Amino acid sequence: MEDEKMLNVEAAKKPTIYFIGVTTEHSSIMKVFPKWAEVMNLDAQIKGIDFKPHSSAEEYREAVTFIKEDPLSLGALVTTHKIDLYNACKDLFEYLDPFAQKLGEISCISKKDGKLCGHAKDPISSGLALEHFVPDQFWKKYDGDVFLMGAGGAALAMSLYFGKEKIGDDIPKKIIISNRSEQRLKSAEKILSDLNPAIRLEYKHTPDPKDNDAILASLKPHSLIVNATGLGKDAPGSPLTDACVFPKDSLVWEINYRGNLLFMEQAEKQAAASNLTIEDGWIYFIHGWTQVVAEVFHIDDIKSKVPMLSEAAKSVRK
Repeated sequence: MEDEKMLNVEAAKKPTIYFIGVTTEHSSIMKVFPKWAEVMNLDAQIKGIDFKPHSSAEEYREAVTFIKEDPLSLGALVTTHKIDLYNACKDLFEYLDPFAQKLGEISCISKKDGKLCGHAKDPISSGLALEHFVPDQFWKKYDGDVFLMGAGGAALAMSLYFGKEKIGDDIPKKIIISNRSEQRLKSAEKILSDLNPAIRLEYKHTPDPKDNDAILASLKPHSLIVNATGLGKDAPGSPLTDACVFPKDSLVWEINYRGNLLFMEQAEKQAAASNLTIEDGWIYFIHGWTQVVAEVFHIDDIKSKVPMLSEAAKSVRK
């Protein structure tokens, strides 16, 4: 089969979930998933499919077509290529969930009732991660700001979570999204144009880390500050300078859990003096993958299994 040879992927001999990424063999999930399969009694395996960022539409279509046509290939988690894969392959899907259509990206591929389904899971998984460390009634009680550095998929997903998924009035009144690219900011503004009108959205062009420092200094106490830029994991560095000052009593979230996490180190140096609560991206990683595993293998009660799955994953955490 020509597709298999070009993709270097053979027809699955047992139920298989794929990880479509860049250097998938180095990801923790390659060691974590076998442990999860064992504790959930899943007779299944995981395989990686690697593409260079912004690969050709033909390559993405080969991968999606292979998964669609191979009976024991049940689905995939997509990272890095989410937008490119959506643009190249959306016509191959019989179903695209509302978040996939809204964000123009696919982070999860599954099959149901003979249909190939595409999902954007980040608004759900980021929301679950936020609920893990943001206290209940935090926004209603303290009226802090949200500062999202980065205007990519993670920041958009969090904004959608605050605007669409939360129930009641425990939501921030202001979300500031900053980015080095003005084009990405304009795209974010278009996507979020119909967000909850109770939330004021501000878009800030920040070509220099000092620009983010200035925004940080303007925030109220009890704010949420998130590094959603990729700096620290995809590339070294931080969106802030070492001269930055975090607002007191605030929540600081580095959405990565491995790499050179300079942003997290900057916050840790101020944690005691400013009473900061600092969270890394481990629980985000857990929720991101468990949401996809649940979709691919049709597991209805995945939320109740998260503590067990998180514990099983700890032994391979880097």
